[in-house]
Amino acid sequence: MKKALIQLHLSVFLAGFTGILGKLITLNEGLLVWYRLLFTIITLYVIFRWKKMLTKLSFRQIVPIGLTGIVIALHWLFFYGSIKYSNVSIAVVCFSLTSLFTAILDPLINRYRLDKTELLLSGLTLCGIILIFHFDAEYRTGIILGIISSLCAALFTIFNKRLISKYDTPTITFYELSVGWLALTLALPFYLHVFPQPLQLPSVSDLFYLLILSWLCTVCLYMLLMNALTKISPFTVNLTFNLEPLYSIVMAFILFHENKQLTPAFYAGLGCILLSVVLQMTRVSRTIQKAA
Repeated sequence: MKKALIQLHLSVFLAGFTGILGKLITLNEGLLVWYRLLFTIITLYVIFRWKKMLTKLSFRQIVPIGLTGIVIALHWLFFYGSIKYSNVSIAVVCFSLTSLFTAILDPLINRYRLDKTELLLSGLTLCGIILIFHFDAEYRTGIILGIISSLCAALFTIFNKRLISKYDTPTITFYELSVGWLALTLALPFYLHVFPQPLQLPSVSDLFYLLILSWLCTVCLYMLLMNALTKISPFTVNLTFNLEPLYSIVMAFILFHENKQLTPAFYAGLGCILLSVVLQMTRVSRTIQKAA
């Protein structure tokens, strides 16, 4: 359990860079996610083939894995759309709603009783989002996109929990992202027609940031996260990821001076979110101590 918690927190730390890189990359969210997925699956294929870690699956086995991959592609699409329509701080705070969606959807999908404590902790997160949404009206489009992104993230974690009991981590990760990239490739012409931007190669700086995003913040992050999910519940994973805004916001303040754009309501909302994380981590720690 301790090893899984370390892997989880390391993946959260890496996730803190994704919003910053999304802001630095000048491509729109559709092309950004398309390139991120492309570079990631090429890297995974080389690594997994070299180490002989890939398992061949039938079409019937690939379908549920691929559908989960489409969900994560949608999560990234809405997440980076939220950044483009607001800023890094708003987008990553909205991502904290993932824990609320998980607390509600996981029991419904996997058919077990709702956990009242999880709902109360998620309610704190919801209060934080409401504070920000009510007072920061100019960012409402970005907030809505961020909320949809968090819903997709919750579904991804819940579905992944099922998959890792049947297949190994490398196989799941590769097939998920490959199908996600294929689905986005098919949808990209329509997407670029609705949200116009010419199909283009990334600039040198964009390429550099995309490689960091793909190698560190995708390949390394998801391998760590998949391993953590074998020992830790989806709710704990998603609530712990509420720490991601803290890392991203500090970096956004330093790099982009976003603190000048935010109101006191934002900080009050962020306080509610951080409180929910602290309470859940205390709860998990007590469970570990009792089991020891």
